[in-house]
Amino acid sequence: MSRFFATGSDSESEESSSADEITPKKRIVCCPLRFRFEEFTNIIKTIRNAMKIRDMSKCLEEFEQLYRAFLKSKTIMDKEGVPQFYIRLLADLEDYLNQLWEDKEGKKKMNKNNAKALSTLRQKIRKYNKDFETEIASYKEVLNCSPNVIFTLGTLSLCQDEESESEDDEESEDWGSDSVDSGGESEDNEGAAASLAVVFLKKYKDDRRKRHKKMEQVDEEADEEGEGEEGGWEKVKGGVPLVKEKPKMFAKGTEINNAVVIKKLNEILQARGKKGTDRSAQIELLHALAGISNENNLGEGILVKIKFNIIASLYDYNTNLAAFMKAEMWKKCLECIDELLDILFENSNIFIGENIAEDSENLAISDQPFRVRGCILTLVERMDEEFTKIMQNTDPHSQEYVDNLKDEGRVCGIIDRLLQYLESKGSTEEVCRVYLRRIMHTYYKFDYKAHRRSLGLQGETKSEQDQEESEGEDSAIIMDRLCKFIYAKDRTDRIRTCAILCHIYHHALHSRWYQARDLMLMSHLQDNIQHADPPVQILYNRTMVQLGICAFRQGMIKDAHNALLDIQSSGRAKELLGQGLLMRNMQERNAEQEKIEKRRQVPFHMHINLELLECVYLVSAMLLEIPYMAAHEFDARRRMISKQFHHQLRVGERQPLLGPPESMREHVVAASKAMKMGDWKTCHSFIINEKMNSKVWDLFPETQRVREMLVRKIQEESLRTYLFTYSSVYDSLSMETLSEMFELELPTVHSIISKMIINEELMASLDQPTQTVVMHRTEPTSLQNMTLQLAEKLGGLVENNERVFDLKQGVYGGYFNRDQKGGYQQRQNYQRGGYRNQNQSSY
Repeated sequence: MSRFFATGSDSESEESSSADEITPKKRIVCCPLRFRFEEFTNIIKTIRNAMKIRDMSKCLEEFEQLYRAFLKSKTIMDKEGVPQFYIRLLADLEDYLNQLWEDKEGKKKMNKNNAKALSTLRQKIRKYNKDFETEIASYKEVLNCSPNVIFTLGTLSLCQDEESESEDDEESEDWGSDSVDSGGESEDNEGAAASLAVVFLKKYKDDRRKRHKKMEQVDEEADEEGEGEEGGWEKVKGGVPLVKEKPKMFAKGTEINNAVVIKKLNEILQARGKKGTDRSAQIELLHALAGISNENNLGEGILVKIKFNIIASLYDYNTNLAAFMKAEMWKKCLECIDELLDILFENSNIFIGENIAEDSENLAISDQPFRVRGCILTLVERMDEEFTKIMQNTDPHSQEYVDNLKDEGRVCGIIDRLLQYLESKGSTEEVCRVYLRRIMHTYYKFDYKAHRRSLGLQGETKSEQDQEESEGEDSAIIMDRLCKFIYAKDRTDRIRTCAILCHIYHHALHSRWYQARDLMLMSHLQDNIQHADPPVQILYNRTMVQLGICAFRQGMIKDAHNALLDIQSSGRAKELLGQGLLMRNMQERNAEQEKIEKRRQVPFHMHINLELLECVYLVSAMLLEIPYMAAHEFDARRRMISKQFHHQLRVGERQPLLGPPESMREHVVAASKAMKMGDWKTCHSFIINEKMNSKVWDLFPETQRVREMLVRKIQEESLRTYLFTYSSVYDSLSMETLSEMFELELPTVHSIISKMIINEELMASLDQPTQTVVMHRTEPTSLQNMTLQLAEKLGGLVENNERVFDLKQGVYGGYFNRDQKGGYQQRQNYQRGGYRNQNQSSY
């Protein structure tokens, strides 16, 4: 008889034979189901044989082939479900590999290839079986259940007693077979057991119908028995149903009290951090336990204990430090912290702290106050850090970033509530830590109301003034109060340093230049900031940059340049401000260091505009450098005020074709060339125009005031440059003419020229009756300057030549070094012909 019909009893064989005689073409039908089925069984048979002889290399090779065959039959799997014998092999193979892995003596006897294959196969099977965890767990439950009742995994089949279940019936199970025999011998018949002949046999279909009916009866009886219990099997369509059972916290009839709940809590916590623990299920269990505690009125102490552990479990959900919380977990975390604070505010008899030992906890309702081990401050600080990580890992140009940023108000609200709680029950150190958290959410935000008050402005109408008063404290008053408390009470350098830097930053942001400058100078932070940790150094760099920008807005050009010099001259402003990483070689920074530096980055909404920063620095350098270059044009030893500015000038000079400026740097270079010629109007047009306004100047508060200050500075420095450049060609200059040329008031021109004369920058005198500047003509002409430079270079050449000559004569070495000065004088006399006369006179 053909293997195609190798199934069933003798009567079934006779029927199939007659059917074969009538329709012989059905023999050669090869559908995908049968083809894949036979392919699977052949591979599995080979794996079983390799397992018997411990041939791990063969097992690994065949397992990879089985995996590829499974991928090819994915469509059939989705339609028919995963075959039971496939699940059985995965479970048996994993158990077999674990058993071999634990057998240390057996591993030592393996050859090198088998040992390597065992390690590789064990890793692959563990990773692969994660996709079939539910099916494998259900299969193992079947092995351990009563032999009288076996529930279905794929398609429903009749549950029979093992004694009455014949071997032929076991082999007749198809793709969704429920056979629980884990022995290797049954695998030999798995191909025949799934023969497609059963699809065409009427008797087999009738048996299936009977089995379905009987199974439905079993299910109905089971439903009637389990109506009052929690959980049950979930009905699904097709494939292997997911077994989802509600967690049973306590056995039926258990008395719920504090001891039972605490014991259950400890059981849940013992699984925390272990490999294979479902963290989301653990969080659900803790929520369910909190609900049970609340329902049974076990007191607020045990509820606070559970809430602490729920929040800690939410923080531990991501094992990777760099990973951030998912939106769902983040919302749960905020809700739990709010609920915990509600409980603490409503019950003043609850004492919490890290110094409370677990043995001395009092969680039961009694006359004594509740004592719970835990630190609410640590939880809130971790929440703040998680918020920062969420903002760091969100695309700053997406709507999601804006939505996440809206949660900052809720975060600040929780910090304020915690502050209110700790001011009455916390220590001074804890209050300082919370104050710093509140400061870190305030210092970088521009407060228009505080800015108006710093400028001495008030609302124009009485209603606006009343509205400003009704809004309460502005950010300047809040920052002043919080920082001064830390200055007075804090005992740690780090918190006080951070508070000072934030205070300076806030002053500078709101144009309080003198307060910010004085606080920076009195703190002496610049002396030892290099010993601080990287986050504090980043905060220091941000503060210095904001201080420089504030000085620029106030017209303190030299102070602005000095404050920005260190950051801009390094060429790493982006990295020093914590706003991104620069591309480097792996030798300078490995992958681990890069991860650490990424965690230090400042969220996007706290960034300082780098283009604005560079523009402020270059314009400040232009206003300082161009007059200095004009005054020391022929000085060979002149120094550079700004190397970066000179670099931009050299780049501009190297361009073969000069067109209209486009970038911000090109605008500054073009303006510098105009100022060098004393053309302040052209310089002004390059610095202040539509492009520069949109890129830089419109980003300042009080934009018009900044533009007016810039125009004034350009006029004054252009006047100084003009006098330095052209003073040698004038005998006298009328101050009125200069006033008209540069559109400055006469007293301003008089003041600028007087300062230049006093500082000996300009060799001239003022004639008051005629309001003219009389040049003294003491400056050398260009030809004279070139002659002086040539003479100086020749003198240096002669001196170098004499040193080489001395080295050859040995004057400067060893014994002859005793009288260098005398030897040099004798040589000079000899060269002038006086050496002989000197010797004669000595005789």
